[in-house]
Amino acid sequence: MTQTAQREAQSGQDVLGGVTEFVTFNVGGYMFGVPVLRVQDTLIPDRIATVPLAPPEVRGSINLRGRIVTVIDMRRRLGLSDAGRPAGNGMGVTVESGSELYTLLVDNVGDVITLPLHLREANPNTLDPLWRDLAGGTYRLEDRLMVVLEIDRLLDLRAKN
Repeated sequence: MTQTAQREAQSGQDVLGGVTEFVTFNVGGYMFGVPVLRVQDTLIPDRIATVPLAPPEVRGSINLRGRIVTVIDMRRRLGLSDAGRPAGNGMGVTVESGSELYTLLVDNVGDVITLPLHLREANPNTLDPLWRDLAGGTYRLEDRLMVVLEIDRLLDLRAKN
């Protein structure tokens, strides 16, 4: 496999078919997608243990089948308010970056959708600068815009907020 094909496979792209599959989720009324091949699990977090002196985006950690997983509060990471946050812990999308697992705490998880690569658009200039740094493009769906998140950039908590 070529390096380009390997990168595309990691990002969830079907090199031969020209399509990408995404796990979708909602945060604060906005729709996001991450490549399905980066997703390890979806779950409803039970108990989230706080992590002392962690960045504000880190909600805490959970035990997932014997592994300690860092929980990222997506509302905080995306600069959204807590208004309208679902009761409880919401839902989690567990992704892998490097050899570490992270659970993205979201309002709710949507469907897995398949979209043609040629419909992917660059980030609009009107997109919030923070989101532009974390997004790898957008898709215009029938009734809304889906922002495609770049997992590794999203999980780099040293990035400017």
